[in-house]
Amino acid sequence: MTDWKVLAIHYGTAVRPVGELGLEAGDPHDAQGRIEYFVWLIRHGERLILVDTGFSPQEAQRRGRTMLIHPVEALRQLGISASSITDVVITHLHYDHAGNLADFPEALFHLQDREMAYGTGRCMCHDRLRRPFSVDAVVDAVRLTFSGRVRFHDGNGEIVEGLTIHLVGGHSRGLQVVRLDDGDNVVVIASDALHFQRYLEHDDVFPLFADYPEVLEGYRTLRELSGPSGILIPGHDPAILTSFPPLSSDLAFAKVLR
Repeated sequence: MTDWKVLAIHYGTAVRPVGELGLEAGDPHDAQGRIEYFVWLIRHGERLILVDTGFSPQEAQRRGRTMLIHPVEALRQLGISASSITDVVITHLHYDHAGNLADFPEALFHLQDREMAYGTGRCMCHDRLRRPFSVDAVVDAVRLTFSGRVRFHDGNGEIVEGLTIHLVGGHSRGLQVVRLDDGDNVVVIASDALHFQRYLEHDDVFPLFADYPEVLEGYRTLRELSGPSGILIPGHDPAILTSFPPLSSDLAFAKVLR
């Protein structure tokens, strides 16, 4: 299948108490819920854009997450070398979205000003706020900045015609989402602006955030960005695995979003 434009690459998984996931069905003391981990690949003209880079094997082990396949190996199995990725959009600097940055030697990285300020500033003096960050990932982002390979954005911006990024905040100070409008369809990659689709129905919030009201306001922004007929992709929803077709039976970890 060669006509794909957007892929969800399923690279990790974890089973966690539902209270950690903001899922309140059943007894939160007993029930378990599943959270899935994805990176997203966009093919747009001559560019290959990766949205987020996943967690590293070291962080997976430290945090009790299961790495099903390394994102770089997943790309290799798709026939794509890490060096052929032209752009990486870092939606935010949390450990499961900004690991493995050094594995993409030719890419230009796109990051919000306020996310770098948040991940390297005084808020990281507080355990609860720094918990979802990996110091190694943040240091890698700083190194990339010093090598001139980070393009900083102050709010909404355009990567290339038809592919835009939008500052949402909430879950992390500089969280950005990605919108692709190819003229026929709109796909919005929400990342952690929307962990699970069901959150939209009840204004539920993942119990880890920098700004609670911004999370809720972000849901309105996501609805506006996707419009009445666009595809809105939550960041960690197991439903992605059953709602979208695999690229092929041999590459079942890659789901075709568009």
